[in-house]
Amino acid sequence: METEFYCIIVVDLEPGLHMDILNGILITINILLVMVTAGHALLYKRDSRAALGWISVCVIFPFAGPFMYFLFGINRVQTRAKKLQRRLPFALELGYKSSEEGSNTALPSVHIAPEFSDIARVSDTVTMRPLVEGNHIELLQNGEQAYPAMLEAIEGARKSLFLATYIFDTDDTGRTFIEALSRATGRGVDVRVIIDGFGELYSFPRAGTLLKKRGVRIARFIPPRLFPPMLHINLRNHRKILVADGLIGFTGGMNIGDRHLANNLDNPSRVEDLHFRITGPVISQVEQVFLEDWRFCTGEHAQQASAPVVHSGNAICRTIVEGPNEDLDKLSTILVGAVSVARYRVLIMTPYFLPSRELIAAMQTAALRGVEVDIILPGKNNLPFVHWASRNMLWELLQRGIRVYYQPPPFVHTKLFIVDDQYAQIGSANMDPRSLRLNFEMAMEIYDGEVVAGFAAHALEKIEQSQEISLNDVDTRPLFVRIRDALSWLFTPYL
Repeated sequence: METEFYCIIVVDLEPGLHMDILNGILITINILLVMVTAGHALLYKRDSRAALGWISVCVIFPFAGPFMYFLFGINRVQTRAKKLQRRLPFALELGYKSSEEGSNTALPSVHIAPEFSDIARVSDTVTMRPLVEGNHIELLQNGEQAYPAMLEAIEGARKSLFLATYIFDTDDTGRTFIEALSRATGRGVDVRVIIDGFGELYSFPRAGTLLKKRGVRIARFIPPRLFPPMLHINLRNHRKILVADGLIGFTGGMNIGDRHLANNLDNPSRVEDLHFRITGPVISQVEQVFLEDWRFCTGEHAQQASAPVVHSGNAICRTIVEGPNEDLDKLSTILVGAVSVARYRVLIMTPYFLPSRELIAAMQTAALRGVEVDIILPGKNNLPFVHWASRNMLWELLQRGIRVYYQPPPFVHTKLFIVDDQYAQIGSANMDPRSLRLNFEMAMEIYDGEVVAGFAAHALEKIEQSQEISLNDVDTRPLFVRIRDALSWLFTPYL
């Protein structure tokens, strides 16, 4: 009879050894995450500052850094646009197409004054959209002028009505627009509304919810959600578009809400702004931009209204789309080109002013050539960090003879870019990285002496009401203020 003996060896690991093994596993996982996320930022970020910033975040903050990059750092918009293009039997022609794809397209020629032919040539190459003649542009100041004109266009629409906005408040003004859009839907008009998914959260109840209840078709542009994660504060659709029947259009910087009723002195949040009423052939381009955004949001392909081509003025115009996909840097390139060919005056009105190094250099060079460069900024800003960062870099402009003016309160949200009183850009874009790199914007360039002279008169009137800022004003800021401004300026790529 054999006797079997079993020997059981029990190894009792000390608690410290357990922790060492666990720490080793966690360190290995974190290293892998850092390598993947930092490597992705290194290869795919187009701005070296953004790439360095994200790499630093991934390395310095274990687990949290890679997780933040996954949520906020990856540009999923371009990927989504490409997938949509492969899935649908048509090309994404306006909002999401690189210039290389249509580089052989023949652009109709129009008569441009010789001194502005260089700007037109740059825009031709960058946008691949034609300049079109026969347009009329009307400047509308604040909600008191803009909203009645927009509501009149909504009430008069008979076939189609397309509206895109960043903020759609549900205050008295917002509900007036909601009711007008509902009535248009009731009379059989094809009404479509795009609201930015983040901008819509400025008010409650949400405008999209109220519009849906009234049967209006709405789409939310990249709405935030937790599953799957889509929490982009950037990549917002900042475009402001209204097109009625393919005949009348509106664009500019104005959202929809009581805040833009600037004559209401009892409203502490009131804002001054400009909007523009547009008629003429360029409306077709504005409508196409909207329909590309609609297709991007919904996957649906909608036909343009078969509106007759009606020439209503003498302005030569073209739309420029900007976004963090193939459209990146188009607007910046055109702005730099326009400043570079200015002969005697550049006027810039913008609420947020954090220009690129290229644009700063172009403005400095223009001033050294004897061009008057005037920059008109709000003295009171709704985003103080941007205001502080902007003030930190003003010395670079002031020392070259560029003049800077601060407008008195209330906050002024106006965007105007004017060269030699003959060329102008209007639209939704600001002169900061968020607008020119992180948001979807639409601008319109205008070649017309009479129209642009009217814009210039408005800018010069604002200069008369503003305080000029000198180099001494900037240099003599208290130390605490200078440190605060400089710290804000460090975050310029993300403001």
